[in-house]
Amino acid sequence: MTIETEADIEALKKIGRIVANCLEHMGKSLEPGMTTRELDDIGTAFLEKHGARSAPRLTYNFPGSTCISLNNEVAHGIPGDRKIAAGDLVNIDVSAELGGFFADTGASFSVPPTSKKQAHLLASTRLALATAMKEARSGALISSIGRAIEGVAGDAGLTIIENLGSHGVGRALHEEPEFIAAFYDPRDKRRLKKGQVITIEPFLSTGAHEAVEEADGWTLSTPKKFLSAQFEHTMIITGGEPLVMTLPG
Repeated sequence: MTIETEADIEALKKIGRIVANCLEHMGKSLEPGMTTRELDDIGTAFLEKHGARSAPRLTYNFPGSTCISLNNEVAHGIPGDRKIAAGDLVNIDVSAELGGFFADTGASFSVPPTSKKQAHLLASTRLALATAMKEARSGALISSIGRAIEGVAGDAGLTIIENLGSHGVGRALHEEPEFIAAFYDPRDKRRLKKGQVITIEPFLSTGAHEAVEEADGWTLSTPKKFLSAQFEHTMIITGGEPLVMTLPG
């Protein structure tokens, strides 16, 4: 999507704030012993209260309102009977639609006690997102996003899940530009344009390079010895810093 009017910006801000507040609410509700379905129910109730519709359910008939992935699960985890335990790393991805506009956000949370490995992974993935966002401006090569993420991951001694990337969003959950790599791809000559709406969502890992689909047809995971984390914002490209749509408030 390319922004055309102030009304477009306000509509994106509205759904962006809803998904951001939903994510924050779900993160604060995390506690050992609850199931991922119970956590998803909290997200479902929040979205319904604010008149929003789950984007993965609406777009792909996903069996849940949000995606909840634990530990070595990287993305698209199906809410179910699995219990969240102390020491788990939990990724929550919330995307929704309101009035024909879509916003997408996500974050990883540790359920105390938090290990040094988890803390390092979480801090590094947050930094990767922040660093990549500084490169996201009109006229910049799309590959500069991946270059920034790759630099942070390398400095941190972490790897990148290379088959998951960022994407366009706005009037649908996934739009052009498709697959914005989280690593530097010199073959990608596309450039960002003013008014474009995109996500940036680095997936960093303690050693894995690829996520593989599980038998359920949805969950993407790595070998159990690895942990992964993700942080994501929806933003509008400008001539300077991007306008972040998915801020709580």
